[in-house]
Amino acid sequence: MAEAKFEESFWLDTTVDKREREGLGDALAQRARSGRPMVGFQLKNADLAGIDLVNHGEHAGYQLRDADLYRANLHGAHLFALDLRGSSLMKADLRQANLHCADLRGCNLLGIRLDGARLDNVIWDRQLLQERQGRQRLRSGDCTGATELFQEAEETYRNLRLHLEQAGLFEQAGRFFHREMVMRRLRMPRYSAQRLLSWLVDLFSGYGEKPLNVVLFSLGLIGFCGLLYFLVGVRLGEQTLGLALDRDLLVNLMDLLNCFYFSVVTFTTLGYGDISPHGLARPIAAFEAFVGSFTMALFVVVFVKKMTR
Repeated sequence: MAEAKFEESFWLDTTVDKREREGLGDALAQRARSGRPMVGFQLKNADLAGIDLVNHGEHAGYQLRDADLYRANLHGAHLFALDLRGSSLMKADLRQANLHCADLRGCNLLGIRLDGARLDNVIWDRQLLQERQGRQRLRSGDCTGATELFQEAEETYRNLRLHLEQAGLFEQAGRFFHREMVMRRLRMPRYSAQRLLSWLVDLFSGYGEKPLNVVLFSLGLIGFCGLLYFLVGVRLGEQTLGLALDRDLLVNLMDLLNCFYFSVVTFTTLGYGDISPHGLARPIAAFEAFVGSFTMALFVVVFVKKMTR
């Protein structure tokens, strides 16, 4: 049997060059089918092209966890639902491979080659390995090391995003684009206008990937300005609408609703003219109208970007 040619220690030996080992792919596939654990396997530079590691007839795939697959040749490999958590796939060749439902959490994916790979339903990390390590370095005070890791994370996110876009998986590609831009921001000088602007774009729209952020910001600004109008007062004809402690609760509540209405028409720049600002309400209305026109344009751009993918 193919797997019998390789002792248990062979799979864990870091000193053995597995590049030219004949029958290695068949032996690994046989080992997987045996049901014995495959943890920490050292497969650096291994030629595993076309290997079949699919657990046929079962929902759960095989496990190949914490493996070193640096520069491994997995071209055209069948890896459906394979559990690769914690493995190093750095610069591995996974072109044309089937990674459908594979678990890649905790993997080092720097420089991975994924041209033509099947990537639907892959289980990804919310934060890639380099990002987590970079944040740990940042907390420990190692800014230089953190910046280098953030750069690697940005490159990895970009690489994954491009391949996901090619595969038509735009939702996941959008998430990786957002993380890519966050990594770029974290490499900027900490107290710089450029970094502040990048943070604001992220806050308001998630770098164009989160239209809900624009909606929530709009609702928040409308509500905040409505409360300010209620405190400083606006006019409905000759009548002043605003907080008046000498009036009963119902009247104040109706005035508050009218102030929210005025905030909506000001934010959207409709300007019906039935309610008008005066005094301190004027600069507030001018600010809200300016921000509102900008925010609505931003929402259209973000929404169209998401819907046209």
